[in-house]
Amino acid sequence: MNHLCDIEEKITAQDTVTGETTNTWSAVHSDVYCDIEAVSVRDFIQSRSDQSEIQARITLPYLTGIDSSMRIVGKCGCHLGRIYNPGGVLEDIITSQEYLTLPCSLGVNSG
Repeated sequence: MNHLCDIEEKITAQDTVTGETTNTWSAVHSDVYCDIEAVSVRDFIQSRSDQSEIQARITLPYLTGIDSSMRIVGKCGCHLGRIYNPGGVLEDIITSQEYLTLPCSLGVNSG
């Protein structure tokens, strides 16, 4: 695992003066080593067309609480500043607690 990323979750807050709600992102896990691989769409298409947006596969050490509502932000090299949106979370098939694989789409996710 030779890339760094942050794993962020959406935080919704309400302004006490105006009552307006705002969304921000907060790091749940910072500086996580991971593998980020570009994949062909064909690798993930089974029979559902909604999976065709998947463009990358991120593998990282097992962390609790990771889900598809979060986002992954690349922190180094060609992934610096890229935002990946997980389509799901897959645990490893042997122990379920060594690593996670996240099939992701690439794109802006500002909240």
